[in-house]
Amino acid sequence: MTTSAQTVIAPVRAGTAADSATTPRKQGFQHGGWFVAPFLALFALFVIWPLLRGVYLSFTDANISGDSTSFVGLDNYREAVQDPLVWDTLGHSAYFTLLVVPCITVLAFLLAMLAHHIERGKWLWRLCFFAPFLLPSTVAANLWQWLFNPGTGMINYVFGIETPWLTDKSYAMLAVVICTLWWTVGFSFLLYLAALQGIPDHLHEAAKLDGANAWHRMVHITLPMLRNITGLVIALQILASLQVFDQAVVMMDFLPGPEGSTRTFVQYTLEEGFTSYRVGYASAISVIFFVIIAAVALARMWLLRNREESAR
Repeated sequence: MTTSAQTVIAPVRAGTAADSATTPRKQGFQHGGWFVAPFLALFALFVIWPLLRGVYLSFTDANISGDSTSFVGLDNYREAVQDPLVWDTLGHSAYFTLLVVPCITVLAFLLAMLAHHIERGKWLWRLCFFAPFLLPSTVAANLWQWLFNPGTGMINYVFGIETPWLTDKSYAMLAVVICTLWWTVGFSFLLYLAALQGIPDHLHEAAKLDGANAWHRMVHITLPMLRNITGLVIALQILASLQVFDQAVVMMDFLPGPEGSTRTFVQYTLEEGFTSYRVGYASAISVIFFVIIAAVALARMWLLRNREESAR
């Protein structure tokens, strides 16, 4: 009788202990929700609601004057597909991205390698490479606008050339690219530098003992160890470059550049919304651009997942 009673009571006590162990977790989760509630409220107010509002406006003929709006269905999207400026500005943004992403990836890697292996004044080199990234976009754009000035700019004076950087469509986008490289390379440089410091030293020491020179160590050790960070840098730079706006607008004095050569997709969207007062059409263009950006981000996630699965 005693033995059977103990066997019955033991599971009950075990169950009670399990319940008491899970209760604090539930309470902790409930209390933790209050800490993230302010962020969720602000996220819903400034991200989710504007996104939903923009999608709704894209199906209307809304304008910035506040007149009555009416539902127009897919008319804005049909017009956007047939609008040549949409494709031109999208091409300008894509061209800018194709120029910036490879250059900034290679340049950031080389600067990180230099700052990682240099011995004297290491902190000064790191500060010099990263400092431009701390500048506001308008400051960086105004600085390079002065440097590229055909009459008083330092670039033409130092190199002894007379290149119309900001007034010729063949050079205008290139000037914006150079400004962007100088201004934003510090962020990717910092990512690469942190990744280089995470590579174990014993790998390079073992390779030295096996007779591997500096080039072989970089190709067979450094670059493979930086594969993930390189993918991250490329993905972030693609997303940022497609949304280029500040430096292109400021360097061209808030104009689309010579023959519209620096008018980007974001700039055209703002022109339609706040210059032509066509909020509904601008919202439709924004939705199209959002789909493009989301597709790029999802493609990056899909490639990364397939790479991880193949590595396993």
